[in-house]
Amino acid sequence: MNYYSLNHTSPNVTFKEAVVNGLAPDRGLYFPENITPLPKKFIDNIGEYSNEEIAYAAIQQFVGDEIPKDVLQQIIKETINFEFPVVPIEENIGTLELFHGPTMAFKDVGARFMARCLGYFNRNNNEQVTVLVATSGDTGGAVANGFLGVKGVDVVILYPSGKVSDIQEKQLTTLGQNIKALEVDGVFDDCQDMVKTAFLDAEINRTLTSANSINIARWLPQMFYFFFAYKQVYKQHKEVVFSVPSGNFGNICAGIMAQKLGLPIKHFIAATNVNDTVPNFLQSGNYNPKPSKATISNAMDVGNPSNFIRIQELFNNNLEALKGAFSSFSFSDDETRETMKNIYQTSTYIADPHGAVGYLGLKKYGLQNEFGIFLETAHPVKFLDVVEDVLNVTIDIPPQIVSVIDKQKEATKINSYEDLKSFLNA
Repeated sequence: MNYYSLNHTSPNVTFKEAVVNGLAPDRGLYFPENITPLPKKFIDNIGEYSNEEIAYAAIQQFVGDEIPKDVLQQIIKETINFEFPVVPIEENIGTLELFHGPTMAFKDVGARFMARCLGYFNRNNNEQVTVLVATSGDTGGAVANGFLGVKGVDVVILYPSGKVSDIQEKQLTTLGQNIKALEVDGVFDDCQDMVKTAFLDAEINRTLTSANSINIARWLPQMFYFFFAYKQVYKQHKEVVFSVPSGNFGNICAGIMAQKLGLPIKHFIAATNVNDTVPNFLQSGNYNPKPSKATISNAMDVGNPSNFIRIQELFNNNLEALKGAFSSFSFSDDETRETMKNIYQTSTYIADPHGAVGYLGLKKYGLQNEFGIFLETAHPVKFLDVVEDVLNVTIDIPPQIVSVIDKQKEATKINSYEDLKSFLNA
């Protein structure tokens, strides 16, 4: 399998090259040359397969022969060794919990998969690779945990000062070893722009790659849990609609990839907070990114989502075709808080702000006879102040969080790209 740049002016590359490069030289995101659907018999009998078998079937064509079968199977086993339950909320709505991994966020899957792929590619290489990543919240912790102690890999995480939760900050600033955190005076989009600029700067004297969802090894494994969710509900014999809380749009893009592989998903909803670039695009046909705004669902505070170009590519840049399979709605913090209360009062389920936005997406879409699944992308404890204040409840602190909550933060403050460049060259 080869990959091409969505800016179409860089050479095609292999899976390994795409993973190591992160971003193409022309600043384009990599995209697979081919997407071959899985056999219908496999989808129809998905309940007969283990999660590991399903994940291998979904990802193998995109890896090709660059990672041996037994190694890839072991990578998958280590990546998904926790649960992905669909929890009933209402008669026709469930939530897919993606927070049972080590950092209690959906990004554990992509981060663990990518770390193990890069570790395999670096097994005989004495040259250090620097993973450079921007985070609006959960990416940083997942990447830090996934890459901790990986041979030949240094990790540098940029995060916006004061715009991630306290627990998220602890998860990305307290591990030490090969993990370094940079606290940026700005918003997530500033962090992301710095990362993209660094990739094209010939004066940076180290090998860089990205662990944001712009990297195919972070993005593609997110297909797995859409298959896992379908496996749990397909015997209901209802069409399935997914509502995905969306910031950088990598997660929902992976879901659409699963659909292109043959998973019979009727419709996707990208539920956003007030950072409404994509909802506005679907209404007007004009894509106008803008500075991000801070909200209580901070992982979605993205004004210029990188992965939306991949979604457009999946629909051949045809707006009408996209709108037939994909909707996007924006919701305010007040609507989010009210929905968190409603979910708790009617089902006793504690949704985090991002999950509540996903639930709102299903309600706005208006389910008929379908079964709707919204993604609960992070454990409520990661947004402790918001959840406890809104719901007037006390949340028990899980062991994964207890292990970092009292550790000392270690981060370097930076104000500009030049500061980042100096740090990398030091």
